[in-house]
Amino acid sequence: MNRTRIGNNAPSRTNTEGLRHDLYAAGAAALLVVAAALIGRYLQRNRDTLFVDWPPLYAEWNPHVGPGTPAALAVAAATVAYGPALAARLPWRALLATAWASSTAWILSLALIDGWHRGIAERLTTRYEYLQVIDRFDDIPATLRDFTHHILIDSPDHWPPHTAGHPPAAPLTFVLLDRAGLGGGGWAGMWCIVVGATACVAVLVAVRALAGEQLARRAAPFLVLAPAAVWMGASADAYFAAVAAWAVALLALAVTQRCLWRAALSGLLFGLTFYLSYGLTLFALIGAVVLVLNRHRVRERPAVLALLLAGLAVVPVAFTLAGFNWWEAYQLLVTRYYQGAGGVRPYGYWVWANLACTVLIAGVATVAGLRRAGALLYGSVGGSPGRGSADVRLGLLVSTALFALLAADLSGMSKAETERIWLPFAMWLLPACAFLTRPRAWLGAQASLALLLNHLLLTAW
Repeated sequence: MNRTRIGNNAPSRTNTEGLRHDLYAAGAAALLVVAAALIGRYLQRNRDTLFVDWPPLYAEWNPHVGPGTPAALAVAAATVAYGPALAARLPWRALLATAWASSTAWILSLALIDGWHRGIAERLTTRYEYLQVIDRFDDIPATLRDFTHHILIDSPDHWPPHTAGHPPAAPLTFVLLDRAGLGGGGWAGMWCIVVGATACVAVLVAVRALAGEQLARRAAPFLVLAPAAVWMGASADAYFAAVAAWAVALLALAVTQRCLWRAALSGLLFGLTFYLSYGLTLFALIGAVVLVLNRHRVRERPAVLALLLAGLAVVPVAFTLAGFNWWEAYQLLVTRYYQGAGGVRPYGYWVWANLACTVLIAGVATVAGLRRAGALLYGSVGGSPGRGSADVRLGLLVSTALFALLAADLSGMSKAETERIWLPFAMWLLPACAFLTRPRAWLGAQASLALLLNHLLLTAW
């Protein structure tokens, strides 16, 4: 009888201990944010070297409500109350459609808290953003050939910061939208929101292919209700996140279902990803872990890898033939970066304050989930009783995304504004929430964080 009682109580003790450790991790993350805010305010007030108004975020204190407030509250409440149950029982395709629609509603409603013009239509039309250079692409081939001549800040007619800081596929996207009759900030903003919301679907597809449907379903509500949505509407980085996410998702489908055309399309999207943002070359690490997790299948079907590489070559070859040199542009960008605020912002502060920004875009639930993923992988390596291979595979996937983010951090090329810049990486940290118990409570914490951020601060992006 004693043995039975002890056996029955053991899972309860384990769950309680796990939850306590989750709360410790979440508390430590909250302290990191507080430290970044307090130390950041001191540095900005006394040294004026951070170039942000509300460190560690590029935002200003401005409590407000707006037309999106009722919708945001409704989406949050519905997702917390019904999200886990619906994710568990909806047919898979219906779940994907529901996740995309819900993610779109969440991003859009948060953006509309700032109003249509401030929250969406004007986001991409500031002097820093891509729509300012539309008229300079009248002759696209000539502009691409001349692109690198305008990166440095002392060059004639230099590009504004975002255009200079990215390969030309980023501004070219909005040039093509304009030529398709979808010109102006409103269309550009909605493009980023609607396309960016598909990143949630792509991550779900990849997690299901690599770690099984059960974990993907558990992660779904957290991908929908991500605090990152505060910066996804309307930010070009949300669009970048979607392209990168679909590159990984299609690769996962290609190697698990042995679908050759998906391998080629994945390579094409990886190539586009690298020409949307220099920093997203780190997504090669996430692609590599997908191949490693399915190495036996890749060995059996080498054509998958061949078509992936063939697809990967298309975008770089096209831009190179058009006259744009990626490597030369990146070297010039490094110089331009240190000519501006990047050369003044202190590395010693931002190298850890960036992680506080990551806590704010991923949420404390993700921190707790990453703690569980780390414990799971440590137990697997150490020979402790593990949870299933699917859990280990998901743990490796989110850990690789975290490693890529840390590599970007240590590079010193992402000092501040990482709440926007690291959106593509944040999407791959969120699936760690599938390991959590009490999902509704954690979803409530995620939603509350996003709502507080969007209502208390006026974000620049």
